Amino acid sequence: MVTARRGAVTAVGGAAIVDLGLWAAMPGTFEELPTAFWVMAVLALAVDARPYVVANRRASSVILPSICFTFGIVLAWGFVPALAVQLAAMAVAGVRMRQSSRRALHLAVQHAVALAGAALVAAAAGLHLGAQPHWEDALFTVAAAAAWIGARTGLDALVARRASAARRRRRVQRWGLELFATAALLLLGPVVLAAAQVGLPLVPLVLLALHAVHRMVRSAGEHERAARVDSLTGLPNRRALQTSFAERGADQEARRGAERETGRGAGRGTGGGHRSERRLALLLLDLDRFRTVNDALGHTTGDRLLVEVARRLAAVVPSHDLVVRLGGDEFAVLATRVDGPAAARRLAAHLAEELGRPFALDGLPIDVSASIGIALQSERGGDGASLLRQAEAAMYDAKERGDQVAVYARDTEHHTHDLSLLADLRRAVQAVPGTDPAADGITLYYQPQIAVATGEVVGVEALLRWRHPERGMVGPSELLRVAEQTPVMRLLTSRVLREVIGQLGAWRAAGRPLRAAVNVSVRDLHAADIVDEINTLLHRYEVPADLLQLEITESALMADPHRVLDTITRLDRMGVAISLDDFGTGYSSLQHLRRLPFSEVKIDRSFVLGMAADRGDAAIVRSVIALADSLGLRVVAEGVEDERTWRLLASAGCHAAQGWFHARPMPAPDLAVWLSRYRPLRPGREPGALAVPTS
Repeated sequence: MVTARRGAVTAVGGAAIVDLGLWAAMPGTFEELPTAFWVMAVLALAVDARPYVVANRRASSVILPSICFTFGIVLAWGFVPALAVQLAAMAVAGVRMRQSSRRALHLAVQHAVALAGAALVAAAAGLHLGAQPHWEDALFTVAAAAAWIGARTGLDALVARRASAARRRRRVQRWGLELFATAALLLLGPVVLAAAQVGLPLVPLVLLALHAVHRMVRSAGEHERAARVDSLTGLPNRRALQTSFAERGADQEARRGAERETGRGAGRGTGGGHRSERRLALLLLDLDRFRTVNDALGHTTGDRLLVEVARRLAAVVPSHDLVVRLGGDEFAVLATRVDGPAAARRLAAHLAEELGRPFALDGLPIDVSASIGIALQSERGGDGASLLRQAEAAMYDAKERGDQVAVYARDTEHHTHDLSLLADLRRAVQAVPGTDPAADGITLYYQPQIAVATGEVVGVEALLRWRHPERGMVGPSELLRVAEQTPVMRLLTSRVLREVIGQLGAWRAAGRPLRAAVNVSVRDLHAADIVDEINTLLHRYEVPADLLQLEITESALMADPHRVLDTITRLDRMGVAISLDDFGTGYSSLQHLRRLPFSEVKIDRSFVLGMAADRGDAAIVRSVIALADSLGLRVVAEGVEDERTWRLLASAGCHAAQGWFHARPMPAPDLAVWLSRYRPLRPGREPGALAVPTS
């Protein structure tokens, strides 16, 4: 407030002193001015009550609409009257914008030099616009406007020479809109002048054109702001973070270069009072369990919570740092004055403490916590994208270890590996399939499921395989670990369903209908459209619903049994069977087997592999088979790798088995060959014996 008051006094007082001085020194110049001049002078003062400020620019880069009138005045009546009007108009603009004294003086010098440049060109060309201008007057007017712009730009360049290289580049990149708007205002000046000399009532009509220029600048500014500001919270967004990091990093590099040139860096490094150089640090905050708030209270309340989190972060972060919303429930803080990991940890602890205070929404206290990953800029600098990846890796490391704060180190690099692998998987899944379905590395293998009692093939399980172009075959466990909790999992499941159901249609058309089981995640079952997607695919490939079976793991069921109930109930009514996979490895309640529409349970291979040698495993397998049989459920044992295990399963009443004893997983063409050669085998009555193949 004090700075603005001093700026207003400087602008008004300085303009009054200079104008009175000009009037006293050259009274005849002003006394002979016509009415048209005074009308244009009054309009110049009026329009500067609403100056144009280019988005994200400093006040010294403001565009004054009064230049439209003062440029016309300098062409018709010379430099002195134009300067007097321009200073008075700038005083009005200075008060309106609450400029500091320094900025008001800088703006006055800029426009005085610009008017002088235009006046020199006009004088050299003998230009004196009257009521009847000629074609050469138009050319000289354009030259005078170019001189006006060149003079102001030249002065700006001299001032900017002291600024860093990054700021000079920034000015060049943002000069386009300012140049266009300035040129439009200047070239309106002769039009206003001609209108004033033809008839004064026409002069106010130019205000409509000025309003159009104003709307253009304002619209461009709003577009620029929207591109850099998060619409929900009003915080800067990811793009603004990248721009800020680039600018501040370049400023630091420029300072280092200047110190190397002057030798100050070396001297300071050897002095006893050396203080470590402050670096940039990026703190990435991911709200914990935010999805629970959305599910329990609704997305509207979730959005309100994000707004309150943004306000609290903005209130506690120093003004020289930047608070950003990256998207979703992720925020970031770009700290510019951090001298090491300890300082960054203190800042993160302070942020965590502030977020730890409950948020009151509609009288309901909501507790929020955040996992915070920290990445510090290296001494050699680095780009913002790398710093963001490192902070994200540290944040995931904090979540995995159950800590609230983690600083990036080389041992957290596996998260960066996961992100890269996930990006490659997304590209592979979204690739447009050509003549070779496996060109993107994604292939489906099928492992037969055999009826234990008869040896007949009763179905297959579809198993996903992905051959990365550089890393080779990616194991199923690693693939699921990377993708299961991300939107890529939904894309991957859609790809698998499309290919499996298409293959079922091909087998059925060839006269060999098979049932295929497909693994789905709990994230897939949360998607409301999966039922419609499956129904559409079944109709497209003319596949009966009972030939498709979906497998969900026991752990996925326990994650949210009530939420998946509706989805699996709709699938069951449609005729798609549901199997509970890996049964026995989790902690599901037996009521889920009784209440949910399962048709099958699969005994986990960890029990089946050991049942021939371990009484405990054998007892568990027999108990599961007996329990499932009493509930009317089919039982499939996976991991059957020898004849003895197969016979034990037969004696226990197991319905089907799959494993290497019969066949390994294989691509669809190899499965067709295997099926043509396979002859059903039944468990023999004596140890080591097999029944004669059925004809």
